[in-house]
Amino acid sequence: MKFFACVLLLAMSVDVLAQTTAKPTSSMQTTAYVGTYTQGDSSSRGVYAISLDDSGLKGQPVLVAELENASFVAMHPNRPLLYAVSEIGASGPDSTGIVAYSVGADGMLTKLNEHSTRGGAACHVTVDPTGRCVGVANYTGGSCVLFPILEDGSLGKAGSFIQHVGQSGVNAGRQEAPHAHSINFNQDGTQAFVADLGKDQILLYDVDPATGTMKASKQAFLQLPAGGGPRHFSFHPDFDIAFSNLELTSQVALLHYDREQRTLALGKVLDTIPESAKGKGNSTAECLVHPSGKFLYVSNRGHNSIAAFAVDAASKTFRSLGNAPSGGQIPRGFGITDDGKWLVLGNQKTGNVVALSIDQESGELTPVGPKLPLDAAVNVRFAPK
Repeated sequence: MKFFACVLLLAMSVDVLAQTTAKPTSSMQTTAYVGTYTQGDSSSRGVYAISLDDSGLKGQPVLVAELENASFVAMHPNRPLLYAVSEIGASGPDSTGIVAYSVGADGMLTKLNEHSTRGGAACHVTVDPTGRCVGVANYTGGSCVLFPILEDGSLGKAGSFIQHVGQSGVNAGRQEAPHAHSINFNQDGTQAFVADLGKDQILLYDVDPATGTMKASKQAFLQLPAGGGPRHFSFHPDFDIAFSNLELTSQVALLHYDREQRTLALGKVLDTIPESAKGKGNSTAECLVHPSGKFLYVSNRGHNSIAAFAVDAASKTFRSLGNAPSGGQIPRGFGITDDGKWLVLGNQKTGNVVALSIDQESGELTPVGPKLPLDAAVNVRFAPK
């Protein structure tokens, strides 16, 4: 018996949103900030805000900041601040890679400052849990960089920039060079983990959050399965295990974290799609652990689904629960509300944002409410309450 009940998919063709800069309504209960691609055929223009309440998504996406290829955003853990990358090819000292914003009471964003990330295609940004520094991964640049957060929320000059070298070469088209795809922190922000798709590695760095500096940890890297292409990384709430989705092989790996030794070890690896769907052009995108620690979700581009897994923290293992339809084509990034009740995702190709309710006991995903049109929606993060 399949874990997820069949659901009626809505029509995937949507009218493009007549995008405006009107302010979000004051009645929103939870605000989701959505990053978009702005180039090519996309009509999107930057970062959008969407309202979410107990019945699902409300109103229409509202443009809150214009930014070229604002493909990933991160919220400060306890201050009204948002940081967004601009994923463009330029990598010179005058290019924009990361922008700091203050978040107004109305949800609108006010630019504080910007910096070059010194590497092409800044694709991922994270704020350390203590709220003192910001980490950025540069995809085509194959590098990572840290910025200290100043008193007013703006970013100081880069404290550390590290260029990755080498490649696995297993997938000749995608692993011809280092490709840093995400950066994440441990529970106190003193260690960073950079998933490099081109190297088939998670690289570990010791961090001083106060200065935004880092250096290689004693364990410099964890080697992952050849040709897998690690993309994102998500810690379990107890920080004893983590997960990394392997973009190129449609898999997700469990990682064991020793907090005292500050080391990672490879555990179980599971598929994110059924055996019958393999070889049909799928790749994984986002990977997030549910706030309860009981579930893990991974988005599948091509299979157009969200893979769900049950996590047993006591035995440090996990098992597949099946797949739920994503409600569109090429599901990219998604976010989970702090209370664990909602998963909101962007479908890049069909240009829509979808809300799925999460059953707190089973982890089952159920689509609720309308699909909101938004071109090239690729990342979702929630404003902390």
